[in-house]
Amino acid sequence: MNSRNFSAILLVAGVFTLGCQKSAAQAPAPSAMTDEQKTVYALGQLMGRNLQTFNLTPAEVELVKQGLADSLSGNKSDFSPEQMMPKVQELARSRAVARSEVEKKKGQEFADKAAGEAGATKLPSGLVYKSITEGTGATPGPTDIVKAHYHGTLTDGTVFDSSVKRGQPLEFSLSGVIPCWTEGVQKMKVGGKAQLVCPAAIAYGDQGRPPTIPGGATLVFEVELLEVKPQAAAAAPAAPAVKPVSPPTTQPKQ
Repeated sequence: MNSRNFSAILLVAGVFTLGCQKSAAQAPAPSAMTDEQKTVYALGQLMGRNLQTFNLTPAEVELVKQGLADSLSGNKSDFSPEQMMPKVQELARSRAVARSEVEKKKGQEFADKAAGEAGATKLPSGLVYKSITEGTGATPGPTDIVKAHYHGTLTDGTVFDSSVKRGQPLEFSLSGVIPCWTEGVQKMKVGGKAQLVCPAAIAYGDQGRPPTIPGGATLVFEVELLEVKPQAAAAAPAAPAVKPVSPPTTQPKQ
């Protein structure tokens, strides 16, 4: 966690504190909240997202609550959050690494199982490729621009991105996507559909794309290849504004 992210947590916490000072009563269930209460509740959810990196235990969550309560009441401690920032950053890093290792282990088990399915092929990179529908058109090269529909999930089935749900296929260069896509889509022909199981090493690595894609996560894509445009015949399209757009972004540096 960098100082900017930590500052963002402090900012959200401060706004959340101001909102909560209006009432110390127990909050109603979300379905019974007023619009103002929902707004303050949403701030709490944003805080939770920022804290996901820490993978807090129930006991540690209680410490966070205590810190927030002390801030609300004006109780002073013998240290400040700013003084503890290096420790907070180190905790974020160590927890992220530990969580990534757990994700990679789960992903490996999932990929091994997927590789054992009929018609699946595990490639040296770790990619597990399985054709769902064979295409009959052109096969793209490593720098070609392709148009494709895709549906991306985590190994537990959670959808993190889907052009299918948006009803809008995307165009992008195979030279600018995660390695799993560069390799996997080149095995397809236009009109075909395939499943790509992408280990973290050829997807988003230990960093992931929090909060949507955890560090170390294995990703599962169903890809339908709609069109191929040779690089020489078409200019590379601008990066789409949809977030998170997983395929048209390169793998982060490790």
